[in-house]
Amino acid sequence: MSDTHTIRQYEEELRQIKEKVLRLGGLVEEGIANSIKALVERDTQLAERTIENDHVVNGLEVEIDELCLKVLALRQPAASDLRLITTAVKIITDLERIGDMAVNVCERVMELNDEPPLKPYIDIPRMAVAAQRMLKESLDAFVNGDTDLATKVLREDDFVDDLNRQIFRELLTFMMEEPNTKGKVIRHIKQALEG
Repeated sequence: MSDTHTIRQYEEELRQIKEKVLRLGGLVEEGIANSIKALVERDTQLAERTIENDHVVNGLEVEIDELCLKVLALRQPAASDLRLITTAVKIITDLERIGDMAVNVCERVMELNDEPPLKPYIDIPRMAVAAQRMLKESLDAFVNGDTDLATKVLREDDFVDDLNRQIFRELLTFMMEEPNTKGKVIRHIKQALEG
């Protein structure tokens, strides 16, 4: 096998890693969007479909992980290629975890849909949109090696953290004003935090 062929094959494997990471990211973005849509619209069927599709995310994570390990073992990459592969392994683990959180939201949706709504969802969809944008920008920064975009994403995280604290405060206030819902709210918060 010629060196040129080997180099081309290696470059193709690196391209596949990037492409598959982006595909996994797209599936996770879709899972986030569907879970929040199911929550806001009280759509149990969408929640069920989102839960059922989780196996695709899990399967693609395993596929990418195996490809990365194969490239590490056979090609022994150095410098920037090694960083790309090790970063991809870390990213896919986080993406799979984010996908699991979307499933957790859908599981809560199915429980909440059996209860009357507490209040309209306003800030949770805003937080989800921001999180989806951060996810997309993070993946773009990874694929393009764009440190400026990565830094921008880090700054955007403060907005999501602020919304999270605001939502938590609103739920506490709601529980104080409506004591009969306290147990239900606490149970759902606990389940959401436990994943």
